[in-house]
Amino acid sequence: MSPSMPSPVIIYRYDASPYSVKIDNILILKNIPHQKVNVSPVLPRPEITDLLGITYRRIPILAIGNDVYCDTSLIASALERRFPSSAGYGTIFPRSKDSGATDTGAIKIFAKLYESTIFPTASGLLPWEALPKAFLDDRSSYIGGPIDVKAMTALQGKSLTTLSSHLALLEEQLNDGREWLFNSELPSLADITVHFIFTWVKKIGVRPAKSLVDTSNFPRTLSWLTRISDYLQSRQTGQAAVQSITGDHAAKTIVSAAHEPYNVVGFNNQEAGYLGLKLNDYVQIAPDDTGKKFSTVGKLVGFNKEEIVIEVQGSEGLLRCHFPRLVYTVTNIRPHKL
Repeated sequence: MSPSMPSPVIIYRYDASPYSVKIDNILILKNIPHQKVNVSPVLPRPEITDLLGITYRRIPILAIGNDVYCDTSLIASALERRFPSSAGYGTIFPRSKDSGATDTGAIKIFAKLYESTIFPTASGLLPWEALPKAFLDDRSSYIGGPIDVKAMTALQGKSLTTLSSHLALLEEQLNDGREWLFNSELPSLADITVHFIFTWVKKIGVRPAKSLVDTSNFPRTLSWLTRISDYLQSRQTGQAAVQSITGDHAAKTIVSAAHEPYNVVGFNNQEAGYLGLKLNDYVQIAPDDTGKKFSTVGKLVGFNKEEIVIEVQGSEGLLRCHFPRLVYTVTNIRPHKL
């Protein structure tokens, strides 16, 4: 039996987005009922920017009630915290078979660093010369400069050999016959993170990328990839089909839902003070790497060591938007006057 759902969960996604697949898989693993809004792979996305007032442009984003979470690292943490195993949901931080402990911090660090290191290399294997101009123009705007298709294609050999070296490290990690990367009782966030990248490479990579999935080169790793896919399929069997809803429907649901009390995230005055910020300041938040010019603005209402929360006003109403502390910059636009 599925656990009861305390707040409506809505993911904004599109099928070709590997990061959407990552969160899809976490939702499957944890057995969280949810709805989805399928958005365009390229801008504009008025169901997000206009209706919700969120100009952050990465996909996916995920709403739990009136709280909208940005960046898959924070989405994963929020889903684990708000839908805990103690309430009957699955977990992305299972116990270690060796110690019985949960390596939560180590797994989070591994997932964040692995993803930020490997995904840019993996994206180099896109069939750049076959991509439509609209996609290239959109991603050029996203990264802050024009994409040189010939240069990207010329670098694919380097991408292949780099990924091959990383696969060799995975093969070494799995060499003792363990079932999952951290020798946990069940798949963890670490498994989900590595899995979504390499299954995406298998799906979209250029023809020479087939050498990366040669069982004679990485037998244990490829067996492990298949094992995760099979496990996710078995978890999905019997779960309710995910309902697609419109952006209008989703926005109305989000703005009319309750938000998590502000004292859950809290406001760490010392941490905020390092950045010259105070409660209720009007701020803008953007990623440190790509998409810098697509900042989201709002009133600062939550700030701790993991996340930042701002109140954002869209055309449909008010919501709370959450961003990670790591690899994001928050800037004061207008200080709050007492």
